[in-house]
Amino acid sequence: MDTNYKSYCQVSDLSDSQDFLTKIRHQLHRNPELSFKELATAELVALRLSEWGYEVTRNIGGHGVVGRLRHGEGSRSVSLRADMDALPILEESSSAHASKNAGVMHACGHDGHTTMLLGAARQLATTRNFSGTVNLVFQPAEEAGRDSGAQRMIADGLFDRFPCDAIFGLHNHPGYPVGTFMFGSGPFMSASDRVFITIHGRGGHAARPHMTVDPILIAGSLVMALQSVVSRNIDPTQTAIVTIGSLNAGIASNVIPESARMSLSVRSFSVEVRKRLQERITKLVTLHVQGYGGSVKIDYEQGYPVLVNSTAETAFALQVASELVGAEHTVYPFGPVTGSEDFAYYLQHRPGCFLRLGNGENSAMVHNASYDFNDQNLTVGAAYWTRLAERFLAQA
Repeated sequence: MDTNYKSYCQVSDLSDSQDFLTKIRHQLHRNPELSFKELATAELVALRLSEWGYEVTRNIGGHGVVGRLRHGEGSRSVSLRADMDALPILEESSSAHASKNAGVMHACGHDGHTTMLLGAARQLATTRNFSGTVNLVFQPAEEAGRDSGAQRMIADGLFDRFPCDAIFGLHNHPGYPVGTFMFGSGPFMSASDRVFITIHGRGGHAARPHMTVDPILIAGSLVMALQSVVSRNIDPTQTAIVTIGSLNAGIASNVIPESARMSLSVRSFSVEVRKRLQERITKLVTLHVQGYGGSVKIDYEQGYPVLVNSTAETAFALQVASELVGAEHTVYPFGPVTGSEDFAYYLQHRPGCFLRLGNGENSAMVHNASYDFNDQNLTVGAAYWTRLAERFLAQA
C-alpha cells in the first residue's frame, strides 16, 4: 500500500450514502429504458456527474456518457464501466419502485450497476484520494446482442478520446451472498452466437403424409441430432453449449405445414471451439434436412466474443476486493460463466477485468420477471470502485 495515502476507501465511508443511492436506484428501476433508448437514464447520469465536477461527454456511441475526473500529477488513467439498459420483460413485483413502463424492466440489474458507479463518482470527487485520471463509462445497449453499446462506443473513439491503462467492469450474480466478489482469469464469459433455421418441406393434408415432406418431423429429428454436436464433436475438456430456444411450425392439427422454424443459442470459450461449432452445426443441419427431402435456410449470427480477463489486472482487482471485504468474501478462481457480455470488446483493446458481485443466495435469476437488484450492494460496489481507482492511481 502506498505510504502517501494513509488509507483507501472502506465500505463504512459510504454508509451515509445508502439512502441517497437507494433513491437513485429506485428512480432508475421505476423508469427503465430499452437498448438504444436510454435517453432519460443518460441525462440523469450526466447531470449528476456535472454536479460533482466531472468533465462530461454525452452521446458517445448513442446515449453513452463518459465522466472524466483528473487530479494530481499522475500520468496513469483507469476506466470503470457500468451498463444502463433494461429488458423487454413485464415485471412481476408489488414493490413501490416497480417499473412504470409496461413490458420493460431492469431484470438484469443495470440500474444497480449504474448506481454503484455513480456512488463511486461522488466519493472520488469528494475525497480526490488519487493522482491521475478516472474515466467513468456509462454504456448503453449491453443487452442488444449485436451492434451493441460497447461496439458503438469503441467505434465512436472511446479509447482515443478517453485513453486508459486498464478498464474494469462488474455484473451482479444471483445465488451468491451479497457483498461476495468473484473473479476468473483468462476466458471468463462465453462467446454467444445465434442460429436461425428455416426448414422448407411440402405441406398437405394430415391424412396423406406420404404426399408431403413434413417439416415438423424433420425439426423434431433435428432437435435430437443437434445434441450430438457438443457430445461428439467437441473435446470433452472444453465447454460448449447448444440450446434450441424456439421451435415453431403449423397452426392446425390436420395440416402439415410448408415450413418450420428453429432458433439456437450457441456458447463457447475459445476461437477454435466457436469455429468448430459453426462448421458442424451448419453441415449437420444441411445434410439432415436434405436427408428427409427438405431444404433449409441457415442464418448464423456471431454475437459477443469470448470475454478474456487479463492476468495482472484480475490479480489486482482480486487484491482490492480482499482488502475491502476480506478474503473470506472473495472467490477465486470462479467460472467460467456461460453467459456473455459485450465488455469483451473493451478487453480486445485494453487490459482489464470483468468480475461478479453476489446478489443474494435467494435472489431470482437475471432476465426473470421477479428479479430485483439487491440494494445492500450499493455501498459495497461504490466503495469497491472507489478503492480500485484510488489503488490504481496511487501516487508513485
